Amino acid sequence: MLMQKACNKKMYWLLALLFFGLTASSQVLIKGKVVDGKGEPVQKASVSIIDADNRIVSGTSTDIEGNFVLKNVNPKHRLTVTNIGYKTITVPVSDKTQFSLKMEEVQADLGEVVVLSRPVTSNGLVNIAERDLTTAVSKISARDLEEMQSASIDQALQGRLSGVDITASSGDPGAAMNIRIRGVSSINSTGIPLIVLDGMPLETEIPSDFNFGTADEQGYAQLLNISPADIKDITVLKDAAATAVWGSRASNGVLVITTKRGVVGKPTVNYTFKGSVSLVPKAIPLLNGDQYSTLIPEAFMNRTGTPLNTTTVREFNYDPNDPYWYHNYSNNTNWVDAISRTGKLMDHTVSLTGGGEKAKYFASIGYFDQKGITLGTSLKRINTRINLDFNVSEKIKFFTSIAYTHTDQARNYLGSNAT
Repeated sequence: MLMQKACNKKMYWLLALLFFGLTASSQVLIKGKVVDGKGEPVQKASVSIIDADNRIVSGTSTDIEGNFVLKNVNPKHRLTVTNIGYKTITVPVSDKTQFSLKMEEVQADLGEVVVLSRPVTSNGLVNIAERDLTTAVSKISARDLEEMQSASIDQALQGRLSGVDITASSGDPGAAMNIRIRGVSSINSTGIPLIVLDGMPLETEIPSDFNFGTADEQGYAQLLNISPADIKDITVLKDAAATAVWGSRASNGVLVITTKRGVVGKPTVNYTFKGSVSLVPKAIPLLNGDQYSTLIPEAFMNRTGTPLNTTTVREFNYDPNDPYWYHNYSNNTNWVDAISRTGKLMDHTVSLTGGGEKAKYFASIGYFDQKGITLGTSLKRINTRINLDFNVSEKIKFFTSIAYTHTDQARNYLGSNAT
């Protein structure tokens, strides 16, 4: 029995050493030297490790003697060396740990080089060079929106685009915005523009008994419930030419929204925080309770010509033996201070982007919390988005956009919370 236990213990140690040995061998350390055709060391050459998708996993540069060292290299990856004036070298890593690489010089005269850069604008379906545009278009990029604290895209666009009139239906957090492009075009329906998100019209579910003529904009509060941190750029199509692409739905204008997508490169994690504080502005000077109770009899006498008998009006008795009237009408309460507070806004966003030549990805998750300056008003939102792109060939490409948003909005004037 003792001998069997000793054998089992040795077997466990052997398996553990084998496991750690396999783990250590999966990531190796490689060294090497890069020289030119004359055997002279090549300085400052870029040495990179690339994976099967041509993504750079790690990299370094050669020192003054042409030497380089790379740690934690996967044997399945490839080693590439580049330098100006030399041909690029690409070799598999395999089981080698020592490399001796010779770079060949490239003898080529560089002729005249002309670099052309033309900005383009999207109409929701295709990109058009701005020099070829014949329509009225306004565009704003994400860089212009980065430093703004806003709960939705429409709030971020307010006052920043010519020809686009955006007004708030109320000052509560998450309140709907009234968007008008080229003014009001109908007297019996709303002038809401068409929203195009990543090439697809953004539809909203509207009840069959919804009255377009009398409804306020609060019913459209969730229309642009997209995190501003996920936006790449926004284009507004303002003239009637938009109907050639989107039909009659574009008669009120088109808001083309493009979200961020993945780029070729190693995974990159970004964290963004935005915060602000809202203070109640100084109110117009008001009368206190004593001043108001003095003003009422004076106003009564100015109107009727006879003095007001305050002994018969219970609001003016100030009788502690009458608790209801005494506590409700005998206190100098500042009701503006009683229902207001300091508003706070916090917006957290974490995003992950990367990809290779074939597949690219962008993922983000955000938490938004805003407390209004009026008690009982607030907005909490959790949103997440995943954008995937896959290139089959130069002519066939697939893209996927998945988004989820949960909003908890408190509106005191409704008597209940709206989620």
